[in-house]
Amino acid sequence: MAAALALSACGSDNGAPSGSSSTTAAAAGGSSSTAATCPSGTLKLAGSTAQQNAMSQWTKDYQGQCTGVTVDYNGNGSGAGVTSFIQKQADFAGSDYSLSSDQSGQVTSAGRCGSGTAIDIPAVPGAIAVVFNVPGVTSLNLSAKTLAGIYNGTITNWNDAAIKTDNPSVSNLPNLKIQAFMRSDTSGTSYNFSNYLNALGGFGPANKQFPSKTAQGVKGSSAVAAKVQSTSGGIGYVEYSYATQDKLSYAEVSNANGAFVQLTQDNAANFIAKAKVTQNGADTTLAFDYTYAAADAYPATLVTYEIACGTGNDATQLPLIKGFLNYIVSSAAQGELTAEGYVPLPSSIAATDTTAIAGLQ
Repeated sequence: MAAALALSACGSDNGAPSGSSSTTAAAAGGSSSTAATCPSGTLKLAGSTAQQNAMSQWTKDYQGQCTGVTVDYNGNGSGAGVTSFIQKQADFAGSDYSLSSDQSGQVTSAGRCGSGTAIDIPAVPGAIAVVFNVPGVTSLNLSAKTLAGIYNGTITNWNDAAIKTDNPSVSNLPNLKIQAFMRSDTSGTSYNFSNYLNALGGFGPANKQFPSKTAQGVKGSSAVAAKVQSTSGGIGYVEYSYATQDKLSYAEVSNANGAFVQLTQDNAANFIAKAKVTQNGADTTLAFDYTYAAADAYPATLVTYEIACGTGNDATQLPLIKGFLNYIVSSAAQGELTAEGYVPLPSSIAATDTTAIAGLQ
């Protein structure tokens, strides 16, 4: 692994790809990149809490190999991270949704990337776990429609008829008030979870500010997990690594056919592999197909993008930016994602990322 880290530390200065195309994601698996030396200096990053557990492991490993590098990751949420990037407080940002047109406009108007633009680099795929704390109950099915009812306030008790319908074999659903938790900050996890609920449950439109007037808002995935863990009757949505890290119970959720799908990393990978991949120059984005209803495809997923300047990077920071980005899309780093509760990138996307990173200027 040390050899792989050394090889993946820095990128070359090859040109970025051009043109626009759409494909379908290939089977999961990382791609490696090569380089001669490690850079040195301090890299300041910010953004997604969904990828924070991965970033913690990657930072430890990368700094262990590249001893002249300090990586400072502030998991302040996708929205805050992109703002930090635009304001030049972060060298690049992690976001669980690709740059919106408004954000791209802010990058341009602020001159964040000089006369250039920012690009999306998909890096950390994963599943969204619906975690719950119901006394005496460790296994639940929750359909998208039922979850929409919980978060719009029409389903308020754990023995509600809709939950009973989803769980005919669970006889001990208690007469207990549901305590729903959501992200209060601008969140890519909220965006992706509300997108799933909108597509399959008739919930409000996908939104980075979770569209619920009844749920209790807390900042960050770790806070949602902690609230559910400490609250009898609690329910929330977090990236899967937080569910496993905090040993929380999590539900099976429904797909487009109404069948319940178990949350496993393999099942999440199967769904992510069917995403539509769109490339526009060096920019790569994924759009999930919620109509895909294979029995082994878990449909509540996300992917964290690293948002970086395609051109206009600070010359001093550029070797650091390319070095760490090359590492996190390498086979060594992607190979660690499963143990951390994530899903490795499809190999075709990892290869596209490597080319995009090489072209950063």
